[in-house]
Amino acid sequence: MTTVELPAKGGRIERYAVRNAPLPSPKANGNPPSFNRVAYAAAHVVADPFADNDPWLDASIDWERTIAFREYLWDLGLGVAEAMDTAQRGMGLGWPEARELIRRSLDAAKGRPGALVACGAGTDHLAPGPDVTIDDVIRAYEEQIEAVEGLGGRIILMASRALAAAAKGPEDYVRVYDRILSQTKEPVIIHWLGEMFDPALSGYWGSADHMAAMDICFGIIAGNADKVDGIKVSLLSKEKEVALRRRMAKHNATAAVRMYTGDDFNYAELIAGDDEGHSDALLGIFDAIAPAASVGLTRLAEGDEAGFHDTLAPTVPLSRHIFKAPTRFYKTGVVFLAYLNGLQDHFFMVGGQQGARSLIHLAELFRLADEARVLRDPDLAADRMRKVLAVGGLG
Repeated sequence: MTTVELPAKGGRIERYAVRNAPLPSPKANGNPPSFNRVAYAAAHVVADPFADNDPWLDASIDWERTIAFREYLWDLGLGVAEAMDTAQRGMGLGWPEARELIRRSLDAAKGRPGALVACGAGTDHLAPGPDVTIDDVIRAYEEQIEAVEGLGGRIILMASRALAAAAKGPEDYVRVYDRILSQTKEPVIIHWLGEMFDPALSGYWGSADHMAAMDICFGIIAGNADKVDGIKVSLLSKEKEVALRRRMAKHNATAAVRMYTGDDFNYAELIAGDDEGHSDALLGIFDAIAPAASVGLTRLAEGDEAGFHDTLAPTVPLSRHIFKAPTRFYKTGVVFLAYLNGLQDHFFMVGGQQGARSLIHLAELFRLADEARVLRDPDLAADRMRKVLAVGGLG
């Protein structure tokens, strides 16, 4: 039996025994599984631990391991949502690195029939400030969209910190989104990222009230429905997501627009759906629980909804822990689990973000990952957990 001594609250150390076997691989006959939901995992980047840089300032990336992780996701049947907040966009990963990441991912996907990639385009190269105008925001969006489309990529239209700072009201959001959507080559996925993920996006769409903001957002979608594949809602509220999903389904112009859940607290029930519809998925947690996501979605596609819930229900406590407040630091847990599972050889992150969560937090993550059956090799995971604790002075 694999055991590891883990720190617990109150200054205690307790011996923890791994209880659960990892989930079996869902791959059949060497081919990725197929699903009846569109499912993207927002993928993280692997830092280069051998770079002689300033870790808080420079984004040095291990490109080989970063692309290998995307191949791992494609093998499991998942699409890749590239250069999103899970890749530390705006928290260590700048636009030049994001553009290179997008290029490399799209190149890697070309040799894999059916491999889904959608790419984040935003305005993060434009620093918010009092002199930034709405026209500046439009130009910044256009620059990134031109770059992504020039590489052959499909667009995820990311929320803009610069727009949130510059907008005087809802009419500025309407102006920006109408202009941008009128120019895109293919339908995009709009990303509504809540302030729990990024405080700089508070009041997005022109209102601090999410339901009032939803009215503005819905109006933009309805007015540009032929240019919108879907909207990803990341508000950690199933009620708000379902409200918008049902509203779109009942409106002729928006009935075909997809709802991509970004709710890392309630994804299982939102993906399963109800008699009035379901959500597809574009989730950061799918990076961390990719095998469980693949197995669960395979069972759902086979008509086994009970099996879908049996597989994903144990992952929800893990996800809620990884995404607990301050939610913006969830990337630390995602990368830590990749390290535990042997998907990268170190626990270093772009921007030094490996230090954004406590050892107590990481220890509880280990316990919950075991309960979710997403520790691919319990012996390896336990050994790596011990090494991280030792670096922290608890070994």
